[in-house]
Amino acid sequence: MNSFRTIVRSPAIKRKGIFRRPDYIIQHGPRSQQPLNFASSKAQPPNPLSRWSPKRVAGSAIAFAVSAAVVSFVFAQNAYAESPSDSKNQIQPPRFRLDEVRKHGRDAEEKWITKGNKVYNITDWIPGHPGGEVILRAVGGPVDQYWNIFTIHKKQEVYDILDTFYIGDVDPQDLVNDKVPVEQLADPFKNDPKRDERLIVHSARPFNAETPEEGLNAFITPDDLFYVRQHMWVPEVFEDSHKLVVELENGEEKEYSLQDLKKKFKEHSITATLQCSGNRRKHMTAESRSTNGLQWGGGAISNAEWTGVRLRDVLKDAGVQIDDLPSEIKHVQFEGAEAYGASIPIEKAVDQFGDVLLAYKMNGQPLAPDHGYPLRLLAPGNVAARSVKWITRVRLSEEESASQWQRRDYKCFGPNIGSQQADWDSAPAIQETPVQSAITSLRDVTPHSAQDSKLLQVYGLEEDSIAVEGYSYAGGGRRIIRVDVSADDGRTWHQAELLPDEAKGAKAWAWSRWRWVLPRQQAGRCFVVKAVDEAYNTQPGEYEPNYNFRGNLTSSWHRVGYRAKPS
Repeated sequence: MNSFRTIVRSPAIKRKGIFRRPDYIIQHGPRSQQPLNFASSKAQPPNPLSRWSPKRVAGSAIAFAVSAAVVSFVFAQNAYAESPSDSKNQIQPPRFRLDEVRKHGRDAEEKWITKGNKVYNITDWIPGHPGGEVILRAVGGPVDQYWNIFTIHKKQEVYDILDTFYIGDVDPQDLVNDKVPVEQLADPFKNDPKRDERLIVHSARPFNAETPEEGLNAFITPDDLFYVRQHMWVPEVFEDSHKLVVELENGEEKEYSLQDLKKKFKEHSITATLQCSGNRRKHMTAESRSTNGLQWGGGAISNAEWTGVRLRDVLKDAGVQIDDLPSEIKHVQFEGAEAYGASIPIEKAVDQFGDVLLAYKMNGQPLAPDHGYPLRLLAPGNVAARSVKWITRVRLSEEESASQWQRRDYKCFGPNIGSQQADWDSAPAIQETPVQSAITSLRDVTPHSAQDSKLLQVYGLEEDSIAVEGYSYAGGGRRIIRVDVSADDGRTWHQAELLPDEAKGAKAWAWSRWRWVLPRQQAGRCFVVKAVDEAYNTQPGEYEPNYNFRGNLTSSWHRVGYRAKPS
């Protein structure tokens, strides 16, 4: 009797009585006590051993003990013979045409994907997939282009998990240069909208761009210049068919159409600033050390008027006792149509002064696709990552969202902690943001210009001067009470003028614009700004003490160099 050497590469996964690990090497011998089980589910490929006699199958199995009692049997992808003469006994993996893979898409009972030239049945992976149902975008075809977007998958532990769902190879007839041809790869970004060319683009796919100077120098940011932060593609959704599901803690659900929300609940408008947690990350990198993530300047922040209905009112209508909350409800989770997920504490969600909205308008117009059309969450005072766009589900829970954007990406660690040492579970998710300010405009003004002359008269100046402007903002609805500016790198300080505005809302959810005009002769080579909020929180002077490897919540003094133009 021939025998094969056993090589085990990773644990088997059992599904409905079937062990799906074809890349084990199975020892076949006459003393095998239990035959291999090739009973298949609907998704199992044709059994390559069906032509074997029962006697041969029974004599071609292995039983080996793990931890004194556990026995696993799996189908081999490759069999390594101990001698060349054993090669005739190798079992070849099944091969699948791409047409067969496509039959196992989103609507199929069994869901397959390809990666490279391998085929995987990931039906059991989907419920526990950390990224939620976004994986359904790839089923029935290649996953490669999605993993190029979500690079978190590109590590050995993920590859090992995927290997456990391997069921065969793509038929070589469908490969070009040993790969699935490009035309077979779905483009998840094909429906993305056109964007304004003035935006400062940091990545095209997914699209991420900050507001240019002209957008930062107005209290209300124009829709087309509002900064864009996408983790994925812009989903194709329609107002007439869009639904919002509210899921209570007991599992009961209530569904609302957009028209239901507009007709049933009172409309509210607030003015609120959204700021990416990575705003000014570029400054931390330049002034301290390298940081992970898009290198945003000071434009990953914008301000708009938002209109919609209060989340508090919708939760009450759905059956939540908002004035006597059950102790087990601690978080409200949100899911978007593209599978993004986040959550906020229940206290914020139901606070009558919290102004959390289900918003459908931005600056008086329907939301733009990049900003959540037709419906988004708006959690003012919190980091923008919690204001989920294209919202489809609201879930009350004892736990915060399980998404990677809640449990991993948006957190901070000490300056001594690197990405390899970070204990993600020990750090709370970012919610409210610290006090922030930045210089957005630094320009020479002269009394010889009619327009500049009017500005100089306001400040009682008649000489060549410098006008410095910018924004200041604090999370949690805390009002900015003072902006300190310096023209000599922080050696001496002055107070800027806080410009009047018509912000709406129960608290100070919007940024405060500020201005300082000084004679040019008083200017040094570096202007600095720092803001103070109503709790007397202020910004740190240096970057290194607040360094974190993700570059989140960069809020140290903003410095801008100055060199006078020749007269």
